[in-house]
Amino acid sequence: MRCAVSRWVARACDGRCLPDLDRARVIIPGIVTSLAQSDLDSAAHATRVLTGYRPTGPLHLGHWAGNVENMLALQADPARECFFFIADWHMLTTHYDRTDELPGFVEGLVLDWLAAGIDPERSVVYRQSDLPEVAEMALLLGMITPLGWLERVPSFKERLRDMDERDIANLGLLGYPVLQTVDITIVGGELVPVGEDQVAHLELSREIVRRFNRLYGDVLVEPQPLLSATPLVPGSDGRKMSKSFDNAIGVRDDEDTIRAKVRSFVTDPQKVRRGDPGRPEICPIFALHERFSPDDVDRVEATCRTGELGCVDCKTLLADHLVSAFAPFRERRAELAARPGLVADVLAAGAERARPVARATLEAVRRAMHFDG
Repeated sequence: MRCAVSRWVARACDGRCLPDLDRARVIIPGIVTSLAQSDLDSAAHATRVLTGYRPTGPLHLGHWAGNVENMLALQADPARECFFFIADWHMLTTHYDRTDELPGFVEGLVLDWLAAGIDPERSVVYRQSDLPEVAEMALLLGMITPLGWLERVPSFKERLRDMDERDIANLGLLGYPVLQTVDITIVGGELVPVGEDQVAHLELSREIVRRFNRLYGDVLVEPQPLLSATPLVPGSDGRKMSKSFDNAIGVRDDEDTIRAKVRSFVTDPQKVRRGDPGRPEICPIFALHERFSPDDVDRVEATCRTGELGCVDCKTLLADHLVSAFAPFRERRAELAARPGLVADVLAAGAERARPVARATLEAVRRAMHFDG
């Protein structure tokens, strides 16, 4: 099945999104990898990295700049063994009444990853709910996690505030850090990519692991933060780009949609017309230029400050760059989406690789807690 997955992805992308396919070799019966032999030697000593996504809708520019490009860099590093998972149980914390959308969101997210260049043979790509061991271990770790720890998590109150129009004050959202801890530890995750503002969230997982190991012995690996640059990508209203705020530009959006969304962005309120000097440091459009218009960003900054560049022309230039930058991605994704059964095969292959690791961890946890019969 994995060989078939590799051929389907490679054929659909015409070799563009999977690196070095001509170096493919079999290292485990039935598994083809695109790693060169030198990479395989390093892989035996690779550090395991874990990151995941909640399938709540299409990816946007914030996801791309903050996460997807980081995933690709980690995958390309032979010193890293990457586990990338679809956090579909986590989706229920805020979208428990929209499970009819879940299958489409899962398939869409996997196709986005593949089109971006995630290789399901270099990285383990799997769905959280395909590992039933995760649910049992979450129950066990929940029994030792003090309620006060969960109530103090900043993201719990922030999520309630940001989504106050929805009834999401549920046990799942409160216990989100416990499930997150299991996601990491059940596959032996040693490193978790986080930005500076997320270190505190990971620290709670580390506290839960330390508490478990003090109670039952050194069973679980204590994950470490892998600090990465996660630039704040603003949305059309100047806030952080988010699907929840309805201010995002999707990476799948077509040209007309991209241009319309860029035109809707707020800009410097003091720059009313061409000729008015602008302040690019406070302008969401300029923040996107810094990320997606590297060849023009200096000129944009200078001409904005002098007033030579008007906001309409500045937005048009950004839209041109975005349309051009994501056209190959949209083309590859359309080709992949035309392959029936591709996503199901990718997830099945990933579960087959992740499940033995999860099963072994859960068995060790059960033995440590004297639930081994």
